[in-house]
Amino acid sequence: MNQQLSRRTFLLGAATGLVITLAGCGSTARTPGDPVASGDVQFEASSAGAVDFRNPLVIPPLAPATVHGNQRSFTLVAQTGVSHFLPGQSTSTWGYNGALLGPTLRAHRGEEVIVNFRNDLDETTSVHWHGMHLPAAMDGGPHQSVGPGQTWQPYWTIAQPAATLWYHPHPHGATEQQVYQGLAGLFLIDDTISDGLALPNRYGVDDILVIVQDKVFNRAGELRLGERAETGLLGETILVNGTYAPYFTVTTTQVRLRILNGSTARIYHFGFSDERAFDLIATDGGLLAAPHRTTRIQLSPGERAEIVVAMAPNTVTTLRSFAPDLGTVLELVNAYGGQDRFDILQLRAAAQLQAAPDVPMTLAPLASLDARAATRTRTFRLDGRQINDQRMDMRRIDAVVTVGSTEIWDVFNQNLYPHNFHIHDVQFQILDIDASAPPPELAGWKDTVYLRPRTHYRLIMRFADYTTADLPYMYHCHLLWHEDNGMMGQFVVVEPGTAQTGELATHSCQDRHVCRTDAAPMQH
Repeated sequence: MNQQLSRRTFLLGAATGLVITLAGCGSTARTPGDPVASGDVQFEASSAGAVDFRNPLVIPPLAPATVHGNQRSFTLVAQTGVSHFLPGQSTSTWGYNGALLGPTLRAHRGEEVIVNFRNDLDETTSVHWHGMHLPAAMDGGPHQSVGPGQTWQPYWTIAQPAATLWYHPHPHGATEQQVYQGLAGLFLIDDTISDGLALPNRYGVDDILVIVQDKVFNRAGELRLGERAETGLLGETILVNGTYAPYFTVTTTQVRLRILNGSTARIYHFGFSDERAFDLIATDGGLLAAPHRTTRIQLSPGERAEIVVAMAPNTVTTLRSFAPDLGTVLELVNAYGGQDRFDILQLRAAAQLQAAPDVPMTLAPLASLDARAATRTRTFRLDGRQINDQRMDMRRIDAVVTVGSTEIWDVFNQNLYPHNFHIHDVQFQILDIDASAPPPELAGWKDTVYLRPRTHYRLIMRFADYTTADLPYMYHCHLLWHEDNGMMGQFVVVEPGTAQTGELATHSCQDRHVCRTDAAPMQH
């Protein structure tokens, strides 16, 4: 049976709450391949219980690396391709080193990483290392653009704890389209602490990537990125690692899922169809101090979570996205996917499972940043497509941060619809949410956080190193349509006493080793 909508709700008047609900799978059902009609953007969608899980989950390959001492080199090529999601149809896609998505880069804390990147697309792109602590010139934001046929060779030393990070394009104004077309991959960091923990760690066996993305296909099987809700595109067809209707055969009594919300706008509320509990062991920036036992974890675009779920022989369960808690008014919930439920991934346990130890009671040291050490509090108000009443300007510096300082950022969603907030360069901790302590699932290191409407989030972070007065980092809403429409700002980290004019010259590929137009290795 094809994945299909079991019900739809057309939102006729959000302000009045007037809705018409059509139930059943007759004329109201849409199967993959049916186009979204004009004006047919706001609806209640569900595939829960309706997916046949016909395809084995594709596991992105580990990227081969050249290792010389403490130096690890990878090669990435952005390219076009053709993928096959739906029976009998081909889809034009983009990927790194292949037709769709990218290989998994993996490195150890303390290693120097070099990435040899080439852009074989016919448009400008970039590669942002989301969640990575690294110099601004290597960040891969809109200032590190790479034109068609050009190459880029960023290099940095891994200087942060074990974590599940990811990489994706970040060209100003085109990020949504390039990510939606397929450009994304995972970057895993290991360290001595994670090496010593009895956690599932065999890549592709009991340590599994789960890149969740929603798509809309037209009748010809091509991806559509057209009509959007206020938050962006809300697709009805779910892919995991680029696999439609996926299942994974579990061979161990414990399996680790590294979940990335790789969608451009949709918010997922993950749990299992049989309501089994699982252990949340890590958030965006790495391991928690101790596992958090729960049945739900909500992720907005760009957020990650690592969970460990126990399995028994010959059992089956389904990772599902339940209706997310958006925190908005009831009349607007449907418009932003707040009633949507999707089957994501089926786990099928083999008849005989290899025994695995229970999740350790303690994981990694997690020292809390002290609010009393903060030297400055900044306020960021997200409203429409602006932050603090301004849209993104590539030449404007919005904040100047002194290296070595600890700051508190008070972030507020002014609207009644969802936003989230991502900060480049640093991982932060959440001090409080409307003056209340964050829940356990938000107690770890984060680089992206969902912003409930009309709610204050106080974030604390330390800017330890990497200074430059003329190359900025970004902060922005990671709902990518919002980002592309200007919901982004820029900050620089500078040495004490550095003068800053507030004006920033844009940088091209030839500036400051940002890009290269030849393939010769960079000496440094």
